[in-house]
Formats: sequence, C-alpha cells, structure tokens
Amino acid sequence: MAFYEQHIHDAPTTFLSKYIFSYDHKVIGKQFLWYGILFLGIGGMMALMIRWTLAFPGQPFPVIGNFLFPSTGGVVPPDTYAMLFTMHGTIMIFYAITPILIGAFGNYLIPLMIGARDMAFPLLNMLSFHIAVASGVLLLAGLFTPLGAAAGGWTSYPTLSTLIGSPGVGQTLWTLAIFVLGISSTMGAINYITTIITLRAPGMGYFDMPLSVWGLGLTAILNAIFLPVLGAGCLLLVFDRVFGTAFFLAGAAATSGTGDPILFQHVFWIFGHPEVYILILPAWGIVSDLLSFFARKPAFGAKATALSMTTITILSTIVYGHHMYTTQMSPLLTQSFMTLTMTISIPSAIFFANWLGTIWKGSIRFHSPMLFSLGVVFVFGLGGLTGLYLATVTTDLYLHDTYFVVGHFHYTMAASVLLGGFAATYFWMPKMFGTMMNEFWAKVHFWITMLGLNGIFMGMMVVGYAGMHRRLYNPFVYEFMERMIPINTFITWSAIIMGLSQIIFVINFVHAVFFKKEKASANPWEVGTLEWTIPSPSPHYNFKEIPVVKCGPHEYGNPNLTGERDFQYQTEELV
Repeated sequence: MAFYEQHIHDAPTTFLSKYIFSYDHKVIGKQFLWYGILFLGIGGMMALMIRWTLAFPGQPFPVIGNFLFPSTGGVVPPDTYAMLFTMHGTIMIFYAITPILIGAFGNYLIPLMIGARDMAFPLLNMLSFHIAVASGVLLLAGLFTPLGAAAGGWTSYPTLSTLIGSPGVGQTLWTLAIFVLGISSTMGAINYITTIITLRAPGMGYFDMPLSVWGLGLTAILNAIFLPVLGAGCLLLVFDRVFGTAFFLAGAAATSGTGDPILFQHVFWIFGHPEVYILILPAWGIVSDLLSFFARKPAFGAKATALSMTTITILSTIVYGHHMYTTQMSPLLTQSFMTLTMTISIPSAIFFANWLGTIWKGSIRFHSPMLFSLGVVFVFGLGGLTGLYLATVTTDLYLHDTYFVVGHFHYTMAASVLLGGFAATYFWMPKMFGTMMNEFWAKVHFWITMLGLNGIFMGMMVVGYAGMHRRLYNPFVYEFMERMIPINTFITWSAIIMGLSQIIFVINFVHAVFFKKEKASANPWEVGTLEWTIPSPSPHYNFKEIPVVKCGPHEYGNPNLTGERDFQYQTEELV
C-alpha cells in the first residue's frame, strides 16, 4: 500500500464501533493506555505487599490485609509471597509497560508521526488489543484457582514451573497467558514494521523520521523475531504440564524424564534479553525527541543515535548468556558472552553522550515532559553503569540472585521505562484527549516519584551488595541479615511514598480526560513533527491531505527563522 492509496474511512457511528471494536489506531492506542494503567495499579499494589513483608515481617498488611489473608490475620503467607513476586514481575513487564509504551504510544504515534491515515492492517490491530485483553483475563484467573496463581518467579524456570514444583492450575494459566500475549504482540509488531516501511509520507526518508518512531520500529523487529521463541518455550512447558511430556524434566526430577531444565533457560533468555531492549527502545526514542523539543535545539547526533539504537538491537540478540553464568556454562562461552555484553555498552554510551549534547547549552523549558525525560537520563545512567558488574563473570557470580540484580534491573527497566512512559503521557496528552494535565501537580508527581524511586532501587543495590538474596520470604532469620532491617524499612517507606505519588498522576489524568473543560491549543509545546500540524485531538482520518515532508523533525533555533517561531514544521522547506 503506497501513500496515495490511503482513503479516508467513514467515522464510526455506534458506541461499539467507536470505543470497543474500533479499527482506528488512535482509539486502540487509548485502549492499550487504559489497559496498561489498570495493570500498573495491580502490579504496584503487589510490589507494596512484597516490600511490607520484607520491612515488617509477621505484621499484617494494612487496610486490605485481613480481607485478602484472613487465615493468617492479614499477614502475607510464604506461599503467597512467592506468588506476589511472580505476578508482580509478570504484570509489570508484560501487562503494564508493554501495553503503555508499545501498545498505546506505538499505535497512537506511528501513523501520525509518519504522515499516514492509519495502520497498514487495521483489523489485525483491533484483534491484537482484544487478544491482549484475553491474555490478561487468563493471567488474573489464576488468582482464583485453588492453589493460587503462578509462584515460580517471572522467569518460571523448570522445575519450579513444572507439575513437580507448581501442581496448581495457576502456573498453566500463566504459561497460556504469556503464549496468548505473544500472539497479540507479534500481530502488533508485524503491523508496526509494515506501516513504517510502506506508509511513510512522501519525502520522509528513514532519517527524517522522529527518533520515537525509530525506537518503536526497532522494538517491533525484536518482537517479531523473538516472541515466537518464547511462545515455543511456553508451548512446550504447557505440554509438560498438561500432556505429560518431558521436554524440561531431567531424569533426577522424574523417573521417565529425558529432558533438560536448562533448555528452558536458554529458550527464555534468547527472548528475555532482547525483551530488555524491546521495552526500553521506545523510551530511548521518545526521550531523544523530547530532549530536543524542550532544549529548543536540534537533537545532537540524531543519525548516530538512530544507528546506535540499531546496533544495540542487533547486539541484543547475541548476549543472552550473561544471565546464565551460574548454570555451569563453559568458561569459553562465559568469556564470549561477557565480551559481547561489554561491547553493547559502546553504542549505549554514544547515544547517552548525544543526550547530554542535546541538553548542553539548550534553551531548556522545564515542563513536566522534560523533567521526566531528564529523570530517564539520570536513572538510565545509573542502571547502565551497574550493569557492567553483572556482565563481568567474576562479579556476577557473587551478585547473581541478590538484590543488586533487582536494583539494577529496576533502574534500567522499571525506572527508565516508567519515567519515559510518564513523559510520553504528559507530552502527547493534548494530542490524544484535547486537554492538558495540570503542570503544577505533574511536577509534584515527578519530584516525589524521583525521591521514592531512587530510595527504593539504590537501597536494593546496597543490600544486594551486602549479600541479601532475592526471593527470600524472611531473610532476617539469618543473623548476618539482621543489620539490613533498617535499610529494608527505608526501602519500603520509599516504596510507599512512590506508590502514593501515583495517586496524584491518576487524579490529574482522570480530571484532564473527563472533567477539564479548557481545551488545549493545536500545538501547545511548539513542536514541528507531523502530528502537531493537525488539530488536537486528532480527527479520525488524521490527515485530510497526506503531508509532504521537506525537513527533519528537530529543526529548532535556526537563525534564519523569522517571526515568533523558533521551530519549523516538517512540511516546510528548510530555511
């Protein structure tokens, strides 16, 4: 489909066609956004339960503890604790971050930013959302089964995830849910790739695309390649659990077992390490754009940033083994994976330096999207540096399976991606809903979130360096761990503060969507990318006439510009 074959669809007329079974990429993007925010709340509550148990062992969880755990007087039981960290990790990665950054902003932004009227395959797009909903229902259904939801960790290694370690149906539902979600995400990935390749506006070369589109496109490529790998692993695990096969059961685990539990780890991490970049590439792209937009100057080394993200995408496919140093891997293999993992830090450092170059001597406007983008720069720098210790075999053997890994993972993934998601939500709010969130409360939300977030994850790295193992229900039964109780209490209070600050965001968001009468202007941030050349919120057809692109997305501060504007639209000739 070329740009000139795109026709204007009729506007939907019924409630179902407009809000439920919509083919419009913008409506589907909003559906993913609400879906992700819902699961963000569920996953966040589970995180607070985990933290409460570690800081105040044996004490009932406040307010809802007696309702959820009546048999223990409101105290989180040990088996439920294992379920909580399993479901928390699963929900945050697959059901909160993925729908918000990839599902919501991928759907909403890609056609608008490349000058298209819709996705290449609107029906496939609609189906991808409803299949994702079915996956979420499957996952949550596990909570209501006799033995509860999955409790084998978010990685679900055998033998913990086979019938030997998890006899309940909850683990089977977990595995099916991930398989079904993989189908949804693969459908979305095919749609994104095809749309970017075939529906770019005339004149828009690949390096004329905003870096947000680069991030989302590279993510889609990784999804299309590696989600089927995880799907295959989940399918074999379902066969082991339901049909009595032995793909992941070794002889020691079952008399007839001829499989290998380590095989699942290979399959999982072949997907699992690209998954790190699947989640963070959209945030990198969005932040690269927003830093330029609010520093009011061209993105420093924009081509180098795009090529660095591409290099990372390629390298991410061959570094998975650093997750498996402790599986008695051959020293020759560990050296290879260590070298490759260290190598990936080079392109990461290049685009990080480009971020600093963009900020340097910029006329910075400290609006809320810029604050969250600067937050990403800070937390990703910390997270990236701590990753070097886990890439190195000798230090990883000590730090593996400690809270240092949890802190590192959350700095690079939870913190960077969460802050990137908030930056995107605040920035594109007027485009999506026609109103702006309250700036004062947005900034309050940012500062409290940053304080709480760094208290949590820096504290995790401190206790991890001291040897605190992850996944222990009550680590303080060990004498050497007793000295870490004050730090764990501090981490938990930080988590409570961060959790409460998200109420500010929710109220601000809901008020702006449903109650705010004042409409935003068509281009409140004064940005030149294609989505800001049309009214806000976007009409159902996006563009009456397909735009013709004549310059890049970051044309700011050109001394030849006349008038009040310090930027130019991509549809204008370069001054």
